[in-house]
Amino acid sequence: MKFIDTDKGKTIGELQSVFEHKTLVLWAVDCAERVLPFFEERHPDDKRLREAIEAGRAWVRGELTMSEARKAAFATHAAAREAEGDAACAAARSAGQAAASAHVAGHAIHAATYAAKAITYGSYPADRNSNTAKEREWQLQHLLDLKNGGEK
Repeated sequence: MKFIDTDKGKTIGELQSVFEHKTLVLWAVDCAERVLPFFEERHPDDKRLREAIEAGRAWVRGELTMSEARKAAFATHAAAREAEGDAACAAARSAGQAAASAHVAGHAIHAATYAAKAITYGSYPADRNSNTAKEREWQLQHLLDLKNGGEK
């Protein structure tokens, strides 16, 4: 199955350079958290994704070092390699990129793209394009809300 992004993906990519590092990490973990069910439905006992998402949030709060957040990211990439199904794999990659964005802010855009891919892969064929568009719209709006002090 091929992922077809929307124009919002390009807009998000262009905008990310104007955001603070911590804002991008928060946005990335929020994007990843939205697609956790795709992974957890197939791997209910695997907590690596949730731990990576929490690691990103803990890094933002100053409670975790960047190296510890990266370690959580590496664990989710291992989970992605073990995942059953494209949507579960993309969800794991999203969580990994979200945690890795503590190290390099540019990983945040990849977390969002993998989340959009999880939505695409987890949708019925007739709903893929519209669900992906809705997710990208949410991602863009949420990023803008975070910049303006908004919440989830």
